[in-house]
Amino acid sequence: MSNNSDGVFGALHHRDPVVSENPGSANIYEFVEEKHIDDVKSMESTKQPPKLQRKLKGRQMGMIAIGGTIGTGLFIGSGSTLADAGPAGALVAFAVMGSMVFFVCTSLGEMSTFIPTSDPFNHFGARFLDPALGFAFGWNYWYSWMLTVGSELVACGIIVQYWLPNINSAIWSVISLLVMFSFNAISVRGYGEAEFWMASLKVSAVLVFVVVGILTVTGATGGEFIGGKNWHVEGAPFKDHIVGVLKACIVAAFSMQGTEIVGITVGECANPRREVPRVIRSVFWRILFFYIASILIIGLVIPNSNPNLVSASGASDIAISPFTLVIKAAGADWAAHVMNAVVLVTVLSAGNSGLYACTRVLWVLANEGKAPRLLRRVTKYGIPLWALGFTSLCSAIIFCISLAGNQSVYVFLINLSGLTGMGFWLGISLCHWRFRRSYIAQGYSLDDLPYVASFFPFGPVYACTLLVIIIIGQGYGTIWPKFDAVSFVSTYLAIPLFLVFWLTWKLTKRTKWIKLMDIDLTSGTLLEMEQNGDIEVFAQEEGGWRKYTKWFHRKSD
Repeated sequence: MSNNSDGVFGALHHRDPVVSENPGSANIYEFVEEKHIDDVKSMESTKQPPKLQRKLKGRQMGMIAIGGTIGTGLFIGSGSTLADAGPAGALVAFAVMGSMVFFVCTSLGEMSTFIPTSDPFNHFGARFLDPALGFAFGWNYWYSWMLTVGSELVACGIIVQYWLPNINSAIWSVISLLVMFSFNAISVRGYGEAEFWMASLKVSAVLVFVVVGILTVTGATGGEFIGGKNWHVEGAPFKDHIVGVLKACIVAAFSMQGTEIVGITVGECANPRREVPRVIRSVFWRILFFYIASILIIGLVIPNSNPNLVSASGASDIAISPFTLVIKAAGADWAAHVMNAVVLVTVLSAGNSGLYACTRVLWVLANEGKAPRLLRRVTKYGIPLWALGFTSLCSAIIFCISLAGNQSVYVFLINLSGLTGMGFWLGISLCHWRFRRSYIAQGYSLDDLPYVASFFPFGPVYACTLLVIIIIGQGYGTIWPKFDAVSFVSTYLAIPLFLVFWLTWKLTKRTKWIKLMDIDLTSGTLLEMEQNGDIEVFAQEEGGWRKYTKWFHRKSD
């Protein structure tokens, strides 16, 4: 990646506008500068309506990215990968899925740094593929996270009931919703600070878990020396060979959902040019440590034949989660209480992030005429309060449906969002493929991109291939050894829902697939925002360790 001062800040401060006979082959900075140089004064004199405020700092974005990586999928559901694939198979599955998520995040990082937006799924889909696809991506993303918030409210009540079984769990769910709403309604800084501290606790929990796990494996906690003996029991190190690894890959992929939320925060980042590349570069190391290290410890301490690995699947199973079992193996009988507290914070964090993501996506949809215009309203503090209130109301309705005696409606609604996370990642990879091809076809230089994703075109092709395999493989258990029609339909309900959104917008607006040379690469870019004063141009004067780190990243890119 080339990000020198002449290519970026020189264009802002000392380069003269150049009129090119062929704008498609012009330097993108000259083209954008020429396009907007006559509009700056008039924009400054025009009163702008309230909009989102760029108040998120680098440390908050870093922790939001980490918080999106660590969830209940790791703390509770990760044990099933060990039961399905054995200790080595589980490691391979998380390594493969981690590499896929890394490429998805780098693809998102390149596009989001170039065009900072609070709804990359809708915006990039409509801009680089087809407006109808953008509409479908945006509404499916909102729907998926709205349902997630509702299900997290259910989980909060169950978790607190572990300590206070005689109090109705619905009370704690309502309190949790009020807490999430408050964090999001105060200011974007309120959301950022809440996520910062909740993510810090999750990071601390994983660090403690890894240390305790190492001490347990070596016998330092007073027990026997375990070493690698659990890698030599029946079903280890690989169980069911490739089939077991594929099963584990599906679980691993669902465990990592949420990492894309950092792409939404770009729309409110104070300094996207500097902070987004830093956060994206850290994705690989976060995945490597938090997932790979945790799965390795679980595989060393717990044999893959332990029945609790399969039994633990929800918030009510915290007493038999793999993290609890490892800490108990170290002689800590209070492990369940500690992990219950950690999972409570994790669920609140997931709900908080989901409410934030839903609100921003819905606000962008409203601004683009794809949702009721009423939802465009923003407070003077930059909070889309109407979108926040509407989303909170919908999530509360989902929670109320879960309280009904017959759970079939609730299960049906949850199943509708089953594969949407995989669909978003697939959409990001496809958008990046089109964006980069269009960028080159229109004559622009990669040196002018604020951040360049590594290993293109391998990255998006690799991610797309794995995601298609996962989406198809998700229904494997419903087909073999015996076909289960009900389970098969519930597994793939998300696909018909996506098609409904896509076809609705496609037929009513008569949209068409956008050609590479027709893709808009000049409006709404980071450079345009910097020139118009929408984003402050931060100085790049850095010294010491940061200066060395910056130089190292440039050389490695």
